Amino acid sequence: MRGLAILTESGFFHEDLRQFYRDVKRRRVNEEADSLAYECLTMSMHNVSALDSMKVIQNPYPVVRSAIIAWYYAIYYAAKAMLAASSGADPQSHAAAGKVWQSELVTARLVKSPFDLNISDITPKNVQEVMRDLRCDNTHDLNLEPKNRKMAFGAAYSYLKGTAEYEQWRLEEQVKDSSAYKQGGFNSFRSNAAKALRDAKLGPAYLNFLVQAFRYRGKANYRDAIYLSYGGDNTGRLTQLVTDLGAVSGTFSLMAAHYVAKRVVRHDWESFVADIAEYAKFDLPFDLTKI
Repeated sequence: MRGLAILTESGFFHEDLRQFYRDVKRRRVNEEADSLAYECLTMSMHNVSALDSMKVIQNPYPVVRSAIIAWYYAIYYAAKAMLAASSGADPQSHAAAGKVWQSELVTARLVKSPFDLNISDITPKNVQEVMRDLRCDNTHDLNLEPKNRKMAFGAAYSYLKGTAEYEQWRLEEQVKDSSAYKQGGFNSFRSNAAKALRDAKLGPAYLNFLVQAFRYRGKANYRDAIYLSYGGDNTGRLTQLVTDLGAVSGTFSLMAAHYVAKRVVRHDWESFVADIAEYAKFDLPFDLTKI
């Protein structure tokens, strides 16, 4: 999260995002999809606002797990707002959202770096090739807290690779449980026949920022939860984490707002901005009038 915060310190101002989405065209009128985009964007901003309100809390321990959940849903609903603005899609699960996000937005290069990092085809060979191309001479990983953009990218690449390996393991377990694997009498993926079964599952698979965000939420909220509430005093680091969660989700939500504004009916967008400015009962995390 520290690395993502560093990578989003620049490139996410209003002018940057207007330039990034300058060629995006408005789609045909779709009032239902526009309403869904506004609803999801509001939910995203509400979660960002919640995170912003946590920054003033001196003891982060009572709120840090809630902060991670708020971060995830700020990301999730911002992504859903973009999908609604893109095609009117309304995926009803986290996995489905990640799949449509990949096909409609990531492959169309409508997601700004670093949120665009992704891998299509997660067979071991392809993952190795993608990571080699991404890293070049960057040897930084997650073992040291990033201090600059190169270290931050190194951390992002490491998390991408780690998520790829996790997804490989998860899908390989499904293959091992399949009738084809059992009937073949395999006990590993060393043989060509077993590799073919595995790669038929891994080849169409992908991972992107939404997949990584869902994994991050799960790891922090379940497996790593003990470290967020027990043991040594990490108040300073957790305070930084809560701050970074707000910064990262805020830039992601702002990116979504700029894309949505380019796709929906122009004057309806202006009406939405005026309405939420008047009636929202939470502090808006950014100035919608500048979009």
